[in-house]
Amino acid sequence: MFINPVNSLKGIITVPGDKSISHRAVMFGSIAEGVTEVTNFLRGADCLSTIDCFRKLGIYIEEKDSIIRIHGKGLHGLSMPHSILDTGNSGTTTRLITGILSAQDFDVHLTGDESIQKRPMGRIIDPLSQMGADIVSEQNNQCAPLHIHGRPLHGIHYTSPVASAQVKSSILLAGLYADSETSVTEPYLSRNHTEIMLNYFGAQVTSHNTTASVLPGNLLFGQKVDVPGDISSAAYFLAAGLITPNSEILVKNVGINPTRDGIIEVIQKMGGKLKLENVRTENGELVSDLLVSTSELHGIEIGGSLIPRLIDEIPMIAIMAAFAKGKTTIKDAQELKVKESNRIDVCVKNLSSMGAKIEGTDDGMIIEGGYPLHGSRIESHLDHRIAMSFAIAGLNTQTRLEIIGADCVSISYPGYYRDLESLIQ
Repeated sequence: MFINPVNSLKGIITVPGDKSISHRAVMFGSIAEGVTEVTNFLRGADCLSTIDCFRKLGIYIEEKDSIIRIHGKGLHGLSMPHSILDTGNSGTTTRLITGILSAQDFDVHLTGDESIQKRPMGRIIDPLSQMGADIVSEQNNQCAPLHIHGRPLHGIHYTSPVASAQVKSSILLAGLYADSETSVTEPYLSRNHTEIMLNYFGAQVTSHNTTASVLPGNLLFGQKVDVPGDISSAAYFLAAGLITPNSEILVKNVGINPTRDGIIEVIQKMGGKLKLENVRTENGELVSDLLVSTSELHGIEIGGSLIPRLIDEIPMIAIMAAFAKGKTTIKDAQELKVKESNRIDVCVKNLSSMGAKIEGTDDGMIIEGGYPLHGSRIESHLDHRIAMSFAIAGLNTQTRLEIIGADCVSISYPGYYRDLESLIQ
């Protein structure tokens, strides 16, 4: 796909539903009693993988446009699948469903695509095994495919070496089935959609500082879930409005959960013109309309507890930094190496090919902004975050930019390029 430079972006955008919340609504609805109705569900490939897995586990799920109805069977209502569960490209599906499946009274084979089979699953296998789970990495490399032998579980207090919502959620979901309280302590607080939604469905989850705990024994009950727009998807339009000349973009109905709003803090620290309008709470989640306009950005330092709040937005932030004045340092972001691609290496290579002054480090990047960028041939490595980020860069280069593997955006945002085009003046 070719991206041409533009003179201006203006308009109103409503981004698809939050990916993290969409995944969880299907999972929690499946193990709840009764019907869960989900509106503004993200019909991206990852979330459809979650639906497919739970259908194979015996759950009836209706789909009509962006409305999903899950006919839950309760905590112990899942049934043994007749085929391998394939999570596609979804790390969220793989890690969270493993926590649930570890406690069932049947065995399951779980796999995913080539990317998933390289992503580290030892970070969930270890704590779940401490709870009594029996999980075998079939290639003996701590990655999928996994063979999960369902067994009774007991509660633990796990201190996680990484701040990861997927790790925390996998353990808390297993904890629903344990014989005593289960707790997870993280080095920093990761996104807390699981804690919020489990409580909304009737579980007993408490949080204190960076520790989340769940008590077993509480039944979950089907609920109505209106999924807010995904702030990770909104980030591309926010960045586009900031770095493109003569631009103003309003992104409506965006989830601004405090464990996910790091991109807002970064924009404000970089001097970006951003306003939060119509702030409200829906299903326990903060939601707002976000208005941005062309700004003169400056470099900042990003690290520490801020990183888990914006880990998926770092490729876009790196591009914003290339258009900002001065130096931006991104550190404490080792997690970027084990995403759909090694996002540190990919960002450095692609931005360098466009004329940016950027250096990769062991845990992030150093970007000296303000150098004009030219078009180049960009490899997405089939990573949706990379493709979407560099499409925004391409709108602001001196010459046309080409993205190889651009269609991978369907993983999280099937209509992305159409929505982007609608803003071009």
